[in-house]
Amino acid sequence: MSVGYTVTHRKYVPYSHAHYAGNLVDGAYALAAFGDVATEVCIQLDGDEGLFASYSDVQFKAPMRAGDVLEVVATVARMGTRSRTIDFEARVVCRGRPDRSESAAEVLDPPVVAVTATGTVVVPPK
Repeated sequence: MSVGYTVTHRKYVPYSHAHYAGNLVDGAYALAAFGDVATEVCIQLDGDEGLFASYSDVQFKAPMRAGDVLEVVATVARMGTRSRTIDFEARVVCRGRPDRSESAAEVLDPPVVAVTATGTVVVPPK
């Protein structure tokens, strides 16, 4: 129950997080979500919130917008004695459609992969 272990969060991107024209949200929004899902991985596997040590790779692949619903997935790729390497993916699964009406939205099938990353967390010795 360690390598391959996956945790998934979903979160709505509020309009208060839009920073750019077209209601674009900065990439740091996904990185914060990766931190949240990594914390749950550590709690589930180690009984501790752990500490996010570093990213070895981050790829911004598609825009995230206010009104999106993100599915944020963390999968454990490697388990060390105190470190865990985690692969992350943030997918847009729903998107607001203000061109149709103020509250219109749609499910994206397939989802759009917006951000991928690989990071390392560390946990206290047992």
